[in-house]
Amino acid sequence: MVQKKIVIGIVAGEASGDALASHLMAAIRAVRPEVEFVGIGGPKMQSAGMQVLFPMEKLAVFGYIEVLRHYREITGIRRKLRRYFLDNPPALFIGVDAPDFNFDLELALKRHGIPAIHFVSPSIWAWRGERIRKIKRAVTRMLALFPHEPKIYRDAGVPVDYVGHPLADLLPQRPDRDRMRETMRIPLQVKVFAFLPGSRQSEVRQLAALYIETARLILQEVPDARFLVPLVSRETRTIFEQAVYDCKAEELPFFLLFGHAQDAMIAADMVLVASGTATLECALLKRPMVITYRLNKLTWRMMKRKSYLPYFGLPNILCGRFVVPELMQTDATPENLAQALLNLLNDQDAVAELEATFDELHKTLRQNTAQKAAAAILPYLPSA
Repeated sequence: MVQKKIVIGIVAGEASGDALASHLMAAIRAVRPEVEFVGIGGPKMQSAGMQVLFPMEKLAVFGYIEVLRHYREITGIRRKLRRYFLDNPPALFIGVDAPDFNFDLELALKRHGIPAIHFVSPSIWAWRGERIRKIKRAVTRMLALFPHEPKIYRDAGVPVDYVGHPLADLLPQRPDRDRMRETMRIPLQVKVFAFLPGSRQSEVRQLAALYIETARLILQEVPDARFLVPLVSRETRTIFEQAVYDCKAEELPFFLLFGHAQDAMIAADMVLVASGTATLECALLKRPMVITYRLNKLTWRMMKRKSYLPYFGLPNILCGRFVVPELMQTDATPENLAQALLNLLNDQDAVAELEATFDELHKTLRQNTAQKAAAAILPYLPSA
């Protein structure tokens, strides 16, 4: 007997969402192997068998001004995708993060009777809390990654499940730094800095020169230091290489990697990381870090005005206090970043305290996320 095809629409907007979605897809298919996925995704979702209608890179834009520059293209993609799903209705739709893109799409699909599941709550507890009203209209069910989020949705009357964070399931509780150094052929006595400038091209453009000049200052104090720079694509690698050339820094010991961000963090003594999901990866890998970010000036002013919390990095948000330094916008100078990294490097008591804090955070977030998320979604599918 031939099984009836069941289609799930799904959209992820950047590298972290691509990883989240690929694990969720596998967990759903483990129970319902006949399910097919179609929408927008990256290489991991494609490897999991997804039919991609538009490239994910088109949505990987951050900040008010940056979004405005691409507004016509992005809204055009959403309009075409909405029409596709209304003409070819999926059993349900899953929006993976990318809230500004997905909520409008979810709103339209839900109005036409298509259940809309949103995987990854936006940071309404940090800024733009007024979005909860739109979320209530757009979302059939919210899947929350962090333990403080479900109460917000329950209080607003939005069905919600706390599913934990998949990175906590995937990353080891005790990363083996020595073995990673051996694999990467880096002597144990060498001081290693992992520099993560982000996954978006716009992020790398904003941060590359800053990171390069920070490395130059660190080398004045730690002459044998090495700098691992994981980059997610040829485009971001080209941007960083051009910045090295522009800064006349070809002699600096940068080792550019295609991906392998987690390997770089495990091997590192210190991590300089752009604010975002990578900060959580770094915490779960128990590595000391300094968080930084730069945005267009107008975007920054607008975000600051809408912000409710004194911190931006996920480790600080989840711990409810400043556990790692944050140097943002005008505070993000090579001198400040180099000094913050060197201060941590030379304070082993602070590093040990950080590792213990991150260990507890890891235990809280480890919830078998993909299976929990799949269990929340499966009841919305038609019977086999």
